[in-house]
Amino acid sequence: MAVYVYTIVAKEHPQRLDGMVGVGDPPAALRTVRTDELCAVVSDAPEGLRPKRRDLAAHQAVQEHLMGDGTVLPLQFGFTTTDDDAVRTVLEERGDWFLGRLRALDDCVEYNLKASQDESALLRQILGESEEARRLNDAMRSGRHSPEVPLALGELVAGEVEVRHSRTADAIVDALCGFAQERHVSPPAGDDFLNVSFLVNREQEKPFRIAEQELAQELGPDYDLRLRGPLAAYSFVQET
Repeated sequence: MAVYVYTIVAKEHPQRLDGMVGVGDPPAALRTVRTDELCAVVSDAPEGLRPKRRDLAAHQAVQEHLMGDGTVLPLQFGFTTTDDDAVRTVLEERGDWFLGRLRALDDCVEYNLKASQDESALLRQILGESEEARRLNDAMRSGRHSPEVPLALGELVAGEVEVRHSRTADAIVDALCGFAQERHVSPPAGDDFLNVSFLVNREQEKPFRIAEQELAQELGPDYDLRLRGPLAAYSFVQET
């Protein structure tokens, strides 16, 4: 049967698994695969595994339980391989990199920040500050304009939105990165213009949160900053 891998820890981690179960229905029993310096927490992988709420919750619960006892390298949901020997081979072949990441993540947690801006407020800002945008908008509202005017206005506004959002995103990241060990920027989705994760030492959690709150107040009600954490450091378990 295939093996589902939850996380990797150092051999010194307590690896307390009593009372914990993994993904699947019925839930799979957890076990460990060890090398001289590392340990992977695994279970049998159920057939046809999909990211259902129950299994996502079970995966996350394993991470959070182990985080309570020490540093973990949390793998994303759905990571499987052929058998325990394959897991052991990976631990041996990439052991130095895993140990390096464990040291980097020691006593740290992840915070994810997403940001968006009210579209109406942004448009008002652009029209208030761009003479060309106002001219084109006035022509549109008059009803007496050439067919090129709507396209020109749309292109101008789109360019302004990109520039302004990029500038604000950089300012947000710069204001918070001083409280973090590392940062990882992901492509934003939907109405968001920023999706960034910070690796924060636990001693810096309170200052980081305070700085984020002050930043949200400074930006004002037209901006929506959504901070999630502390989380398992999924965004920082990757080769660069």
